[in-house]
Amino acid sequence: MHGINPNDPGNIIDWGKTSADYAVYRNGQPDSFFERMRAMNIGLRDQVMLDLGTGTGALARRYAQRGAAVSGIDPSEGQIEAAKKLAQAERLNIDFRVGVAESLPFDSHSFDVVTANQCWLYFDANAAIRQVKWALKDGGLLVTSHCSWLPVAGSVAQKTEALVLAHNPNWTAAGWDGFIPPMPYWAEGEFRLRGMFYYDEEIPFTHDSWRGRIRACRGVGAVMDEGQVEAFDAAHAQMLKDENVPESFGVLHRIDAHILEPL
Repeated sequence: MHGINPNDPGNIIDWGKTSADYAVYRNGQPDSFFERMRAMNIGLRDQVMLDLGTGTGALARRYAQRGAAVSGIDPSEGQIEAAKKLAQAERLNIDFRVGVAESLPFDSHSFDVVTANQCWLYFDANAAIRQVKWALKDGGLLVTSHCSWLPVAGSVAQKTEALVLAHNPNWTAAGWDGFIPPMPYWAEGEFRLRGMFYYDEEIPFTHDSWRGRIRACRGVGAVMDEGQVEAFDAAHAQMLKDENVPESFGVLHRIDAHILEPL
């Protein structure tokens, strides 16, 4: 999310702790996103792609399903282990590795496209930019993207955020205003903007899948111990019941992407 602090003071964020829920409930971008990417010639068959901060490989697996040759890297061993299992179950050949965006274990000029979905804010931007430029082929592109719920007043998302804050007051990602800059500030002077878009879409959830999605967020599963997660999840289940939220419902998300060409 643009403009969100990558750190929560007093918390140590460990995405590996969320891997079980992350693999099931964090599905990345909706189909509409990949159709827009295809229209921009990104994610094509035989295109060589690298997904930074790949997590459990949600983006990487979708591009591999479309015939791209994909690698994925993430600093969490737990996330990469889950990504490999999911790819194997889907019979996808993806080169998943443990590593960081600031020090890539790949040869120079290896990739047509480098992607970073929902993760660029956690990188050392200057070091990551140098590595992206190293890894891209001539004419290659960097694509940064997000799919973030909008805490509209009175919505399930807003009420859930309030509950997270009640259990974890250090969480700083609540209340996002939805602003998408025309050009990311860190890209100025380093990249040329080849394209960008953002749009809103309701993502479908059930009580179970929304609870799982929230357990896998940094404000809950990535910082709480097992007992705290269980207590939060029980309170979340009760809140959904008390608010008479239908078993199936939609949560409005803002989806964005910037397509960047190195200068």
